[in-house]
Amino acid sequence: MRHKRYDCNFGCPVEACVEVIGGKWKGVILFHLLGGTKRFNELMRLMPDVTQRMLTRQLRELEDDQIVNRKIYAEVPPKVEYSLTGFGKTLEPVLHMIQEWGVEYIGQITQIRKERAQEQVESSVLIKE
Repeated sequence: MRHKRYDCNFGCPVEACVEVIGGKWKGVILFHLLGGTKRFNELMRLMPDVTQRMLTRQLRELEDDQIVNRKIYAEVPPKVEYSLTGFGKTLEPVLHMIQEWGVEYIGQITQIRKERAQEQVESSVLIKE
């Protein structure tokens, strides 16, 4: 999610990158667009947990940063397609590295979160007693 302030004074390069691709959905949107142009409803099907409002918002932010191109066809009903710009395609190695990390460590992250959830359940039971 964007900050209210748009002053472009990033504290470091990592902050700039995270500002562009950070959040729950932007990286996922970009990863799907690596496979080619997608229509809005295709993206909705690929990401069933995202709301229409949130997908629209994230796509607009990516479009504002010139990472994603939005092409509108003059037909009824309107057809809109999203694709990566040349600038957006420069994120491909970053997205692939994130994917590789996820593949390697998804089991460990899942286990850590299960253990934390169990600890929270056990501590709430102790508090009630």
